[in-house]
Amino acid sequence: MPSDAHCHPFDMKGSQPNAEAERNALNLTVAASSWNGDELYYHKELAQQAAHVGGPSIALCFGVHPQLPLVEPRSVRASLESMYQFAESGVLSAIGEVGFDLYNEAYQSTEPMQDELFILELELAKARGLPLVLHLRRAMHKVFTYSKQLAALPAVVLHSYSGTYEEALALRKRGIAAYCSFGTTIALNHRKTMRACALLPQDMLLFETDAPYQPLRGQPYSTYRDIFTVVRTAAMLRSEAGCMPYTEEELHQLNDDHFKRIFFQTSS
Repeated sequence: MPSDAHCHPFDMKGSQPNAEAERNALNLTVAASSWNGDELYYHKELAQQAAHVGGPSIALCFGVHPQLPLVEPRSVRASLESMYQFAESGVLSAIGEVGFDLYNEAYQSTEPMQDELFILELELAKARGLPLVLHLRRAMHKVFTYSKQLAALPAVVLHSYSGTYEEALALRKRGIAAYCSFGTTIALNHRKTMRACALLPQDMLLFETDAPYQPLRGQPYSTYRDIFTVVRTAAMLRSEAGCMPYTEEELHQLNDDHFKRIFFQTSS
């Protein structure tokens, strides 16, 4: 079964009104990211509908997005309170996406608040035994700052991984159960990301679409079907590098196994 480790179904409603029908047709299991109650409840409803008809599962994820302190500062408190509420209710498969966005000076000005939020999110994930999904934009160094705390978690997903091969290995050496989730950037000639995808050990691999936010070249948005382009590209990169596994079938199976291990905490 194909899996998508990171997407935003709520945000696909306007541009892709048939997205859920497509997901079911593809038999695609997904991890749905939310930062507010409306999003979480929508994703929960989709998950319940899918379960009722035996459709592909949805892993519910919730976190205070690191861009909020800048773009919607008045929403931070409500998002934080909702995160605690949903975590305590037991509906969450992961805390996230959370982390750091230091893309420019405006975002950098909110770094102290991003740190405060991240400490709370780390503590909650540890207390609930949940994995963490990280958003890191020009902020890879922050992961190493918190490496001791991250090593205490069952899994850490580096969403839309943009670090180097060497940085990923360094995280593992620090005891972090890190999974580098690769998206459409590996099909867009991002050399650093392509190299990491080609060379990383198979137990660190994960794949995603980040739909609708990471479109392939010439497309207005990303779709669930893009997961097949991502995995096909990963297979090509790993084949060229001589790194197993490197067939599409093997990588889809590996991705699904890792997805279940992270979000549903199975032993597969």
